[in-house]
Amino acid sequence: MARLLDSIETPRDLRKLDRKQLPQVAEEIRETIVDVVSRMGGHFGGNLGVVELTLALHYVFDTPRDQIVFDTGHQSYPHKLITGRRDTFHTIRQHNGISGFCKREESEYDVFNAGHASTSISAALGIAVARDFRKEDYRVVAIIGDGALSGGLAFEGLNQAGHLKRRMMIVLNDNDMSISTNVGAISGYLNQIIKGQRYNQMKDLAKGVMDRIPLVGGKLHGLASDMEQVFKHMIVPGTLFEELGFKYLGPYDGHDLETLLQVFDENKDYNGPVLIHVITKKGKGYKPAENKPIWSHGVSPFDVVTGEAHKAAKPLPPTYTAVFADALIEMAKQDPKVVAITAAMPDGTGLDKFAKVFPERMFDVGIAEEHAVTFSGGLATQGMKPVAAIYSTFLQRAFDQVFHDVAIMDLPVVFALDRGGIAGADGPTHHGIYDMAYLRIFPNMICMAPKDENELRHMVKTALGTGHPTSLRYPRGNGVGVQMDAEMQSLPVGKGEVMREGPDAAIFAIGTEVWPAVEAAELLARDNINVTVINARFIKPLDDELIAKYCQPYSQVFTVEEGSLAGGFGAAVQERCEQLGIQDVRFHRIGIPDEYVHHGAQDVLRAQYDLHAEGIARRVREAVGEKPKEAQRFFDAVEEIRKAVPDEAWRAAHEQGMDSEHIDEIVTGKRRAAVK
Repeated sequence: MARLLDSIETPRDLRKLDRKQLPQVAEEIRETIVDVVSRMGGHFGGNLGVVELTLALHYVFDTPRDQIVFDTGHQSYPHKLITGRRDTFHTIRQHNGISGFCKREESEYDVFNAGHASTSISAALGIAVARDFRKEDYRVVAIIGDGALSGGLAFEGLNQAGHLKRRMMIVLNDNDMSISTNVGAISGYLNQIIKGQRYNQMKDLAKGVMDRIPLVGGKLHGLASDMEQVFKHMIVPGTLFEELGFKYLGPYDGHDLETLLQVFDENKDYNGPVLIHVITKKGKGYKPAENKPIWSHGVSPFDVVTGEAHKAAKPLPPTYTAVFADALIEMAKQDPKVVAITAAMPDGTGLDKFAKVFPERMFDVGIAEEHAVTFSGGLATQGMKPVAAIYSTFLQRAFDQVFHDVAIMDLPVVFALDRGGIAGADGPTHHGIYDMAYLRIFPNMICMAPKDENELRHMVKTALGTGHPTSLRYPRGNGVGVQMDAEMQSLPVGKGEVMREGPDAAIFAIGTEVWPAVEAAELLARDNINVTVINARFIKPLDDELIAKYCQPYSQVFTVEEGSLAGGFGAAVQERCEQLGIQDVRFHRIGIPDEYVHHGAQDVLRAQYDLHAEGIARRVREAVGEKPKEAQRFFDAVEEIRKAVPDEAWRAAHEQGMDSEHIDEIVTGKRRAAVK
């Protein structure tokens, strides 16, 4: 039998179907999602949970004229399948394939880009206000999850929407989950609403009875409105949405297509803000996902029958996330002041392991990064040692709190930034490529990044001992596979490590780029190009001694970072050279240029920006081969001086601006010889 889904190119095709055919379309969408995600990986459970909801919205509303704004975009797969991307769905989240999130550049049906949560209400309200300014007449719908409702931005949007009274619909998709199980008072409030569902049934029954009473039925409505408030507070614990200015309806079964179609159809033209509360099940229709909702949020390829992930051919090194969690647990055993904070990501950050050992010392604040940072600042004022484990991209949401509520007061909060660098298939909203640039600008801040999982352990200990705001960034995925030291050690703050020496160029590498730089040096050595490789360890403060030693006039210096070149690590090295009075250094910065990095596998994207051994080696080879002859002679002359003069004397002379009488005389003579 031909699939109905194959006949749907746009929602207009969907709306041609009989309502009785929609359950079959829902089943086919689920089969397609399970098939593709089992092979390619991706977001999963939330998408299976919104199939009926997505179909009902597109069936009732005249999309794309009517505007549907998805929150986060984790649940946009059914939407993509019926909006012209069915034939390319197998490329989802792959390099040069379609995005795993809504993307305006990709489709006219994608109204607003979103990878971070809690944005849909504010965006939809802006669209509704613009519509009214232009005196147009289309409908606006925002979809938001109960987890996203824990974010402060969602309530800022609700507050304004209730005040402005613009015509818009908010669909609250309540599955009792964000990525992990929801926490906080809002989650409890929604659960109480569900338990109080009987109120709405009784209210409708009472209204029907009054309408049937001759002559006095209308008058009774007025009297009942006052009694209703008392009655409501007796049965339903709280009326938050109505008190904010919304018509509240629900909760409804989010998998009952007939009910959804009826509710949306009856309220699509309500003249004001209306909030429709629907209950869905994460992973609906696929038992392994229903039974493991946390696993089903984002999965790697798995076996469709069992739901088990495909096993690697050989054992892999531990993930950076796991190493961080174990190191933090070890430190917490030694120091009762260590506490951990996460923003709805206990599993993603590894703090679920910490919580099992120290349940009273781990705080999940929900999707509320701003609160997480200021909460950490408050803890730090009282002598606690808070570690806020937040993905690099999500800490961007708390930029002002880092500045205002931590850095200015020089509070010892540790920011453990998971997914630092290229995060992979989630694309530009999830790559953590800006933290080095946006954190190093704050006075008092210390920023570091480990070259491997062993150094990460040492940096956890180091960060907890700095006494200042400290960021620690590490990548997504498995470690390098190095030998782990038995004990953690505190590293000297601001001191780098020379991995190998070579006279032809110097590579300053940070974090994940250190070992590729070492490998690049080995490749270059085969061509008789010998370079120095420095593991900087710290983005701030930098190692002045190593900079003074290896950033000499006319020397070739490369910086390599898995981060933004604008304001990043390489820029910091250049700025420091200027501050130290070092001039005429030939800098070459390798990193992310002034563009957004699209989605794709981490190794593919790193290669695209020369952030692998071959790319680094090629860039060095090109630059060294282009070195002017006079610069090469001068560089050789400087090397001769360095060999003839003890390092201590050279450093001392350099720190004085190279005005040591003896050094200046030699350098001047060599410079003349080089110029001739």
